[in-house]
Amino acid sequence: MRAFFIGLQFLTRICLVRQNNWTMEDFGRSVKFFPLVGVVLGTVYALAAYLLLQVFPEHGVHFPLHLGIAILLVLPILLTGGLHCDGFMDTMDGILSGRSRPRMLEIMKDSRVGATGVTSFILLLILQGAVLLDLYPTGTVAAALFIMPVIARMMMVVSIVFFPYARPEGMGKAFADFADRRSFLFALFITLLCVSFTGYQSFLCFTAAFMFTLLFSHSVADLLGGLTGDVYGAVTTLNEVLVLLVYLLSCI
Repeated sequence: MRAFFIGLQFLTRICLVRQNNWTMEDFGRSVKFFPLVGVVLGTVYALAAYLLLQVFPEHGVHFPLHLGIAILLVLPILLTGGLHCDGFMDTMDGILSGRSRPRMLEIMKDSRVGATGVTSFILLLILQGAVLLDLYPTGTVAAALFIMPVIARMMMVVSIVFFPYARPEGMGKAFADFADRRSFLFALFITLLCVSFTGYQSFLCFTAAFMFTLLFSHSVADLLGGLTGDVYGAVTTLNEVLVLLVYLLSCI
């Protein structure tokens, strides 16, 4: 379980068992547990949604709907430390810059976030908030928020295992070097287990996310000569919104 706790501590702010000594191999071995990390996050998100949007109203406490949705938008950022959001913004700054491949990689490595990244992230948050508001009448917000981080982190595994790494070094390279097809199969088993227990909507979300991840990762790999840790974060962030959107469309 050491690898799971390393993955949990790296991808989230949740620290059940503190791991202070990490090796590159430890990082790579943690990849197969990424969907399980998603299960932990999804459980917290679903519980928060259930309390804010169902339990309080049932007991006569009229918790403001828009405030509740805002909390559900902020909660993932707080629990992950904005790790994937940062990767998304850096990726958008790079691939939308229209520069040469080396310059794109330089832009993405810069610790400063540009206007393109910030604007892209704001637009993504607006879309995610709108989808959650539209999901509310269907009564499936908690279910959608549970499966969302599971599928999104499974798609990160897909990008890590099946696409080359663009840089000669970097933290993300540890994932790419030590994660293999067995890691993918283990992660896939966990994900499909969760999908099988959460209805056909989750299966549709998984299918859409898998197709999107292959297309997006292939396009970015063509631009950059491979993927980076920032792109892994972008894959996760984009798939979280995609899962919610597909879940909403499947409920209409």
